[in-house]
Amino acid sequence: MKKASLVNRFLLGSAGVTLPIFAGVSIVLLSLGYTFYGRFVARQYALNDATPTPAHLQNDGVDFVPTKKFYLLGQHFSAIAAAGPIAGPILACQQFGWLPCILWVIFGVIFIGAVHDFSSLVVSVRHRGHSIAEIVKQNIGKRAWLSIMGFLWITLVYVIVAFTDITASTFVGRVEELEGVQVGFERGGAVAAASVLYLLLAIVMGFIQKKWNPPLWLLTVIFVPATLGAVWFGTQISTWLLFSQTTWGMIILVYCFIASLLPVWMLLQPRGYLGGFILYMALILGVIGIFFGGYEIHQEAFKTWNAPGLTGSLFPFLFVTIACGACSGFHGLVCSGTTSKQISKESDCKPVGYGGMLLEGFVAVIALATIMIMAPGDVKGSPGTIYGAGLGRFMTLLIGKENLLFAITFGAVAFSTFVFDTLDVTTRLGRYILQELFGRQDWVTGSLATLATVGAPALFILNAQEGGWKLFWVLFGTSNQLLASLTLLAVTVWLHRVGKRYWFTLIPMIFVMIITFWSLLKQIDVATQQVFATEVPAGSIPIINGIVAVLLFVLALGVVVESALIFKAQRQPS
Repeated sequence: MKKASLVNRFLLGSAGVTLPIFAGVSIVLLSLGYTFYGRFVARQYALNDATPTPAHLQNDGVDFVPTKKFYLLGQHFSAIAAAGPIAGPILACQQFGWLPCILWVIFGVIFIGAVHDFSSLVVSVRHRGHSIAEIVKQNIGKRAWLSIMGFLWITLVYVIVAFTDITASTFVGRVEELEGVQVGFERGGAVAAASVLYLLLAIVMGFIQKKWNPPLWLLTVIFVPATLGAVWFGTQISTWLLFSQTTWGMIILVYCFIASLLPVWMLLQPRGYLGGFILYMALILGVIGIFFGGYEIHQEAFKTWNAPGLTGSLFPFLFVTIACGACSGFHGLVCSGTTSKQISKESDCKPVGYGGMLLEGFVAVIALATIMIMAPGDVKGSPGTIYGAGLGRFMTLLIGKENLLFAITFGAVAFSTFVFDTLDVTTRLGRYILQELFGRQDWVTGSLATLATVGAPALFILNAQEGGWKLFWVLFGTSNQLLASLTLLAVTVWLHRVGKRYWFTLIPMIFVMIITFWSLLKQIDVATQQVFATEVPAGSIPIINGIVAVLLFVLALGVVVESALIFKAQRQPS
């Protein structure tokens, strides 16, 4: 503790670190990373705009559509930005302090996360827009493909579990000691009501666009302000939708089932469009609050090397707890699933892939700022609640403190809208994987595959106590980053086979794989200890996590072994 006190005294005293300095240095480093290291990685791939991309070669007007880079960047960014870069840094800051968090976010994003996203996008473009799983099949083999398909499905299930439970927790939070709050106001109920209204607005917009196809600017002028109106109305009916966290978790899973089967025009596209505006508003509010709010840093820069509970030691759990804030395997699925089919020129891969991940890193910086301004005794509730409260305080600089209820509700709704976009996309991906494994694309198989994808999370949530998302989060972060290392492994094998330099993907892959395997082994150890504790039921979440950790370990190891055989055989492409 003495070392921690000295670090805090130096940073907040003699070094004079303030919130604007913290954010300003972060922005400078991210910008330098994009300019110099992003340019270096781009040179390794020898991007050539004269080479036709899949968007042009296979242009079908549906999936393969050439798209301008700035428009595509916004679409891609809204698809990858979810709860991870918000919840992860806030959780890690509570455990270890903000200094190790920001170091991993900045340097992890520049040298690992952005390289992963950029590389998976380029490789998919070079493989006719194929997914990461298909790229593994082509370059490593069918056994590796089967392993990564199983790994992908389990990872997606944990994405759904973690994001569903943590979102449900924001729907039950109550206001505590807020000056001027009227009696009977329920913050969680307001967030829930506003979120439901937001989804209904998206459906209405989808039907109007489908039936009459009015100009997009007209829809924007009507529905973006209407979304803010939904947030305000949610504060007026905050006592209408008061359910338990478990009940909300099941309701969200039912939403996932329905939304993932609906046509994309009905919900996914309009909701993603409106959600993009909320995302950008949240970023703008974060910048305004950090640089012009006059807020001071109250959280400790460094707390401990060993936090209590399942989180445990800083190595390896800091990295997997921050999760998507620095590196995310889920992004590789987006890059190779949808974005690669819309790249108009190969050079667009840098701003979209590398730049998009750096923007996500900045989302993590803002999330850290929302907890850094809170006194240690005031940090209560889930990360979504903390983020909503912090963003709300930033927003009052523009709309006044008298509108605090609207502001904090908007902050929490912003958090939940990020999650909704990810949840039904994740459910769709889970359905696609099961259908591909069984080789059937009919509606019945699709429905059963969707039911399996949301059914497994339902069992987890029903067995967990309130706040159980903390038990899911570590394994979610571990599986997500291990998926990133497997994607980097597939890219490395491809680079090796085509005779290109590959150390810039190999080194990050080795680091992330060591961290994630280490985390899996520790979680397996926790589960093993609980098995021998007779008072712990066999269906406890840590034990289930341990079983899943074993499965993930074996499946990932299968991909690693098959990749090693490729290197050993020194195979070259035909």
